[in-house]
Amino acid sequence: MNLPKRDGLHGRYYLIHKPETAPEVLAEADLCIMDVLDGTARENHSVYPTVVRNHNGTQFLPWQLLERYLTRLPLNGFPYDDAVAFCDALRWLVGWNNLIDHTLRKYVEKYVQKRYFVEGEKDNYFSCYPPCTVSPELRLEDVDEKLLRFTCYVAICCTVYGASYESVTSKHFFGLVSQLRPDIVKGLKDNGSGKLPPGIQKRKTKHMTASANDAFATIRITARDCTEGCCEEALSYLAEVLEQPDFPRSYSIEFRGPEKIYLPVPGLPKKGVNQLFACAMRYPRLHGLIEQYARLAMREDEWYNNLAGELCAMPGTFAVFALGMEGTTPQRLRLVCDYLDLCDDEHSSLQEKFIHAFFKKFGFTAQTMPVLLHGVLSMQELRPAKEFGALIANDGSLDALLAAKRRLADYLPEESEHDREAQDYLWRGALWAIWGRASENGGGKVIKAAPEELKEKYRQVFEPVKD
Repeated sequence: MNLPKRDGLHGRYYLIHKPETAPEVLAEADLCIMDVLDGTARENHSVYPTVVRNHNGTQFLPWQLLERYLTRLPLNGFPYDDAVAFCDALRWLVGWNNLIDHTLRKYVEKYVQKRYFVEGEKDNYFSCYPPCTVSPELRLEDVDEKLLRFTCYVAICCTVYGASYESVTSKHFFGLVSQLRPDIVKGLKDNGSGKLPPGIQKRKTKHMTASANDAFATIRITARDCTEGCCEEALSYLAEVLEQPDFPRSYSIEFRGPEKIYLPVPGLPKKGVNQLFACAMRYPRLHGLIEQYARLAMREDEWYNNLAGELCAMPGTFAVFALGMEGTTPQRLRLVCDYLDLCDDEHSSLQEKFIHAFFKKFGFTAQTMPVLLHGVLSMQELRPAKEFGALIANDGSLDALLAAKRRLADYLPEESEHDREAQDYLWRGALWAIWGRASENGGGKVIKAAPEELKEKYRQVFEPVKD
């Protein structure tokens, strides 16, 4: 095969976005597109960036293949099924984040937003999209329905496969379509994308009615009672929904039940998801199902969509808190620590309320101490509860704290476990989480106020971390 020299990074692939691209290279790109569709194309992500190769071994960037495919489709009589088939095949091959998401967003912005709408000024610098109104010259008969349905497909992909912040794009694209064909969006609100099995999409039993909508990332459960049987059905349903590969990982749980009880953690939002796990925890036989849900739900950088600001929380949060407040078995403590390791340390702080309630109930022991260290690493600043200083003022708790100090490396990422500064930072965070401002200046105030028989242990606590 006589092709020119490859012009991609390190000569690994061909670039096809330039007007002067050789015809024989474009022919290979078209062959690669066909191979993606029939499943014979292969990807290579061993070196950045990920590339796709056709059966001749010629390699291309996936987003450039997508751009070439989409821009050659007719805008009138848009071939929706063919476009979705190619996008799904390429996403399956290389994933959503190899600029597939960016390319699809830009396509919709260019061929739907700019073509059918008048763009206004953004509300502020941080707005992702300008306000859009239907162009006054537009005739509705000139709007291609299947192109609008493709816009909704892209919106759903942003919800299902994208990061939590991509919900902004989903909302905007659904908003565009709603202005032209509200019936399309209404159908998606009522039934989702249609990919979920009918028994998952909607379910009705003598105990509850439930529905899951992948297009809008919502799970709704209305319970007629809060018996063990009802809670078991609700938890099993949640697990079944999350086992669906096409259900979003950030979503809302909207639960309604007759008993308004909540988890014993002051300050948690009194939302339905809190109520659900508080009800289910009353039945020991269901604790395994609660952990199953938590393990399925916990994902880094994913969120419950109906909680915001200081109350934002990773999916699985209330299940973990429910089990964590019930006891300190090794299995439950492992779940709590795994959860804390996944928390977004820049945005999530709801775990602080749990940690306060947890130590007030169980105290500082050799078993509970890992929760403190993992908690410190889970957020920007874990603040103390006013009771902590008194709770730790005993031989057993101080010994547990000193034992944790000797094992700081066990709590740090592998690349930092031998870093003295990282260990020192973690330890100072742990001392702050117990004593707050009194932990500064070598803990002088704490040591001075300590009982005489405990002063030596306090001095060891506040000594600098040793290599």
